[in-house]
Amino acid sequence: MKRPVVLLTGGGTAGHVSVNEALIPVFIEKGYEIHYIGSHNGIEKELIKDGHREVTYHAIQSGKLRRYFSMKNFSDPFRVGAGVLQAYSILRKVQPEIIFSKGGFVSVPVVLAAKLAKIPVVVHESDVTPGLANKLALPFSKHIYTVFEQTLDYVPAGKATCAGAIIRPEIFQGDRNEGLRIAGLTGEKPVVIVMGGSQGSALLNNAVRSELDAVLEHFEVIHLCGKGNIEESLEPMKGYTQFEYVTQGLPHLLAASDYAVSRAGSNAIFELLSVLKPMLLIPLSASQSRGDQLLNASLFESLGIAKVIQEEELGENSIAELFTSLRDNRDYLVSNMRKVSHTKSPETMVELILSHKN
Repeated sequence: MKRPVVLLTGGGTAGHVSVNEALIPVFIEKGYEIHYIGSHNGIEKELIKDGHREVTYHAIQSGKLRRYFSMKNFSDPFRVGAGVLQAYSILRKVQPEIIFSKGGFVSVPVVLAAKLAKIPVVVHESDVTPGLANKLALPFSKHIYTVFEQTLDYVPAGKATCAGAIIRPEIFQGDRNEGLRIAGLTGEKPVVIVMGGSQGSALLNNAVRSELDAVLEHFEVIHLCGKGNIEESLEPMKGYTQFEYVTQGLPHLLAASDYAVSRAGSNAIFELLSVLKPMLLIPLSASQSRGDQLLNASLFESLGIAKVIQEEELGENSIAELFTSLRDNRDYLVSNMRKVSHTKSPETMVELILSHKN
C-alpha cells in the first residue's frame, strides 16, 4: 500500500527550516512519506537534503520579494512563474494530502501551485506581523497558525489560530559537559553564546571581537558567527570558540551556555525562552528588514524576558558591560521566563496540520 504523502516548504533562513525539521520525525512516525520543496541554492537545501536523507528534496526557481527598487524586480516575477509550473508538476507527481508552508520566498510558488492542484495548505507565521511571502500565501491557504497572539490582528479571523512556538524536542536534550567538550571550554566562568543568525551579523561579530580581552576576563564565549565569518587570527584563544553555524550540536552548546546574545528572529528567541537562557537581543534594524525583529524584541522586552539594545546603539555601548548587565539581571529574567513560555510540541502541531486535510 502506498504511504500517504505530506509536502513541506520554506526557506531562505535557518529559522524557516527549523520548524519543518521539528515536524519531520513526527510525520515519519505516523507513516508519511515526506517531500520538501526548496530553492536550488538556499540554506534549506543544505539542511534538508544533507541532514534528512529520509526526505525527498525538490528544487525549484523562486524570485526574491523586495520592498525596494531593483532591476531584478522586473525579472523575478518570471522566476516565480517558472517556480509555480515546476511546483505544480511536482505536486501532480507526488500527490500530497496536505502542504505545510513555513514561509520564505520559495514558498510562494508552492502555495500558488497548490491552489491550482486543489491541495490544502497550512501556513505558519513566526513573527508578530506576517512576512511578505505569507501575506501573499494567505488568500490561497486553508489555515494559518501563529506564534504570537498579536499576529491574529493582521490575518483573516476566520482561518487563523494562535498555536504558539514549535520547539524541537532535541533542544531540551542538551548535555552541558558535551557542549563544553564541543566548544573546547572549561565552564569555569559563565558561558555566553552569541548567535548572529545563519547568515551571521558583521556588526555583532565585530562588536564581540573588538572587546574580547575585556569579555574573557569574566566570561567564556561560544560565537556562532555565520557562514564564511570565521576569524582565523583569533584561533586558538582560550575561552573563545567560533563556529559558522551549528545544527546537530546546538542543544549541547545551549546547555553549556548560561546566557545568550542573539538577533531577534522568532524561532531562535523562542528556543532560548524554552530553555530559560537569559538573553540580550539585538534586532535587525528597519533599514535592513521589514521590522519584524524589532517587534519581536520589543514584545519580549515588555514581558521582562529579554534585554534589548538597538544595533544603532551597539557602537555606543561596551559589549563587555552589556554581558555584565545580562548576568546581573539573570534572576529577574528567568523568573519572568518561567511565567510566559507558550509552546506547542511537534506532535500537537502535526495533529493540527493533518486536521485540515480534504
